[in-house]
This record gives sequence, structure tokens and C-alpha cells, in this order.
Amino acid sequence: MSERFFFNANPELGITRWFDYDWETDTFGIHTEQDLEPAIEANKQLYNDAPTNWRKDMHLVASIPMSIYFDLKQKGIADDEAAMKRWLNDPDNRVFRTKAGQL
Repeated sequence: MSERFFFNANPELGITRWFDYDWETDTFGIHTEQDLEPAIEANKQLYNDAPTNWRKDMHLVASIPMSIYFDLKQKGIADDEAAMKRWLNDPDNRVFRTKAGQL
């Protein structure tokens, strides 16, 4: 039998952490949840307001919530430029894009 206990929360980031304990196996873990809706809505606005040309050197192309970034880091994607570009170009991850186009 496992139980979940409130651990902490960061309302500014929409993050809540839970302490999970499994009595049968005597193991535990920290489970993190983040409300992504505010970040997704902000990204939509940035995407709609972004210029369509790519003439300058620097562009904000994505805004990724910390919980997603740390997951990408753990999987090795965030440290691999080619893998990160594939991830950002994937239509399933479009909600994190702030500018149209391919990287």
C-alpha cells in the first residue's frame, strides 16, 4: 500500500510536490506536478506577436517550463543540440514554441 503526502508548493511557478511512500516495499519518491496552462497561454501570445522573418541573429523560439526542461535534461535531450532541435520542431511540442518555422 502506498500513500501520498503533500511536500511543498510554489504557487508562482504552479508547482506542487508530493512525497510518495510505499509501505510494502519501504521505498519513497518525490512526485512533481506543474500547471502548464499559464505557460502555454503566454507562449501562444508570444507566438502570435512574433515577427515572421528570421533576419536577425537572435530569436526567442521557445519557452519551456522548468519541469519539462528538467525532464529533457534527464533524458539527455537538453544537452544535445540536434535532439533539442528535433524536440522543438516536433508538432507535439508546438505549445512551447514562441516563433514559427523550423530550427
